Amino acid sequence: MIVGILKEIKIAENRVCMTPAGVEVMVHHKHQVLVETNAGKGSGFSDAEYVQAGATIVATAAEVFAKSDMVMHVKEPQPQEYALIKKGQIVFTYLHLAADEQQTHALIKAGSVNIAYETIQKADGSLPLLTPMSEVAGRMAAQEGANYLQMTKGGRGILLGGVPGVEPGTVVVIGGGVVGINAALMACGLGAKVYLMDTNLDRLRYLREVMPSNCFPIMSSVPKLRELLAQADLVIGAVLIPGAKAPKLVTRDMLKVMKEGSVMVDVAIDQGGCFETSKATSHDNPVYTVDGVVHYCVANMPGAVAKTSTLALTNATLPYALQIADKGWKKACQDNVEIARGVNIIAGKVTYRAVAEAFGLNFTPITELL
Repeated sequence: MIVGILKEIKIAENRVCMTPAGVEVMVHHKHQVLVETNAGKGSGFSDAEYVQAGATIVATAAEVFAKSDMVMHVKEPQPQEYALIKKGQIVFTYLHLAADEQQTHALIKAGSVNIAYETIQKADGSLPLLTPMSEVAGRMAAQEGANYLQMTKGGRGILLGGVPGVEPGTVVVIGGGVVGINAALMACGLGAKVYLMDTNLDRLRYLREVMPSNCFPIMSSVPKLRELLAQADLVIGAVLIPGAKAPKLVTRDMLKVMKEGSVMVDVAIDQGGCFETSKATSHDNPVYTVDGVVHYCVANMPGAVAKTSTLALTNATLPYALQIADKGWKKACQDNVEIARGVNIIAGKVTYRAVAEAFGLNFTPITELL
């Protein structure tokens, strides 16, 4: 199979979907790999390293799309790429379609086979290709939140860890999954008082056992959330429903109880955000203020730490990319239900229920197309 590695074009996105080491493995499996010029530059990988690994460097994205059986990205295809996607071509990347109607209709029109990193799912419900970026984003959420609490950044001038004689800051993390646990661990490490909210009692019992003593797992409810928002210096939204739009858990009205200069970081923004007042921002312009509360809603947070993110992402995606390339998408889906769960759109048919429901589209089970 001819596999194309595209240069990311989303604002301030420095990751690349495959390292030179990953390319070498692909080539060892007898696949041809095309890499767009400077695709790895932002992550510290030169064209020469890709050539040494066995790749062919091509000048433009158009050439990658034109020649490849499967194209790989980190972020979703951008509008200027829609027309380049070929009928029957495999698009393997993060898609987040339930929060992006324009892209959904573009991929339906393209007639391509669209497999989303974020909906590949194991039997235990875990999301192996989302997990490494969730780990990065969770840790960054606490880091960025602490940064924007500085008065010079518009925050209320709180040092999360406090100092002897001065109490620490209060952090509320909504969601006890991969993002939430990593955000809470970082905030705890900074010395903050951390409330970690979830609705699953078994999960809360687990968190109580494994989290540091300055983390307090709490059953989430609207009254309790409102109570904790009034105390919070930093709120981190870490809620995920696989493949679906995130629920709006913090309403505009709730901002009234929050302290002026407090900070909200919405890690769920790729799926539409879990704060009613969230709107996607970029690394170039990451924050805005609503009712005195600073909002950080960057949709590609791990892109700021591209070297770490690229290495972690390749570790996770390469085994699945190899199966698709070795067998073709149909046989790969038949042999591995995890990949089958990742397919969102095939030849104009929506095969992921949450995406179909988000936009009132017809749903076709993947089993009917295999």
